[in-house]
Amino acid sequence: MPASSSILFAVENGVAMITLNRPDKLNSFNREMALALQAALDDCADKAVRAVYITGAGKGFCAGQDLAEVVDPQGPGMERILSEHYNPLITRIRNLPKPVIAAVNGVAAGAGANIALACDIVVASEKASFVQAFSKIGLIPDSGGTYFLPRLIGFQKASALMMLGDKISAAEAERMGMIYQVIPEEAFQSHSVQIAQTLAQMPTAGLAYTKMALNAAAANTLELQLQLEDTLQQKAAHTHDFKEGVQAFIDKRAPVFKGE
Repeated sequence: MPASSSILFAVENGVAMITLNRPDKLNSFNREMALALQAALDDCADKAVRAVYITGAGKGFCAGQDLAEVVDPQGPGMERILSEHYNPLITRIRNLPKPVIAAVNGVAAGAGANIALACDIVVASEKASFVQAFSKIGLIPDSGGTYFLPRLIGFQKASALMMLGDKISAAEAERMGMIYQVIPEEAFQSHSVQIAQTLAQMPTAGLAYTKMALNAAAANTLELQLQLEDTLQQKAAHTHDFKEGVQAFIDKRAPVFKGE
């Protein structure tokens, strides 16, 4: 990926560790950071990467868009911010054939919240919070928010949170099904990274097919979804990891998966 201090990237034990790194701005997005994150996600196509872990530096996960860039007459403008920054990010997260974990360490607001919700698994520190901040400045939720949030928590809750802009604690987000799990602050980093490392050791080709099925489920009829499950299951059944999993079960030993 191109050099940028706004995104930190490393691969550890099969996990691509991505850190949003503008802590003085609560990791709010500008063009440089958005394009650097896109490049980092592209680098996750590498075979050595089996899972992706996204978190924020400092006290926040991501405060959304840096509004100074929005009002800058020399800035990219709202149209390019959506079409060139956020929409490609959401598309990359959903199309990446590997599990993507959002480890929300602090406030996740606006686009920051919705980028997290686009990930496959969202865990949060007990000190984290989520807010659909768009209505406070006369905008609509973007970055897939109007797509993902109603599917996670239902139309009424999503509508209210988007229109009122309520700040939701991590515990409340877990209770309403917005996120997978709240983790105590002192254990947050170690436990959230362990989840990513666990996923990286699993049969990730099968996880990729699961992700494909989930992506399609929102638009498919039951009949079409059953057909897709059939197609993807046949592909999964021809992977190395399926054969290894079955043989390990027969041999009463731990399987060694390759993601193939």
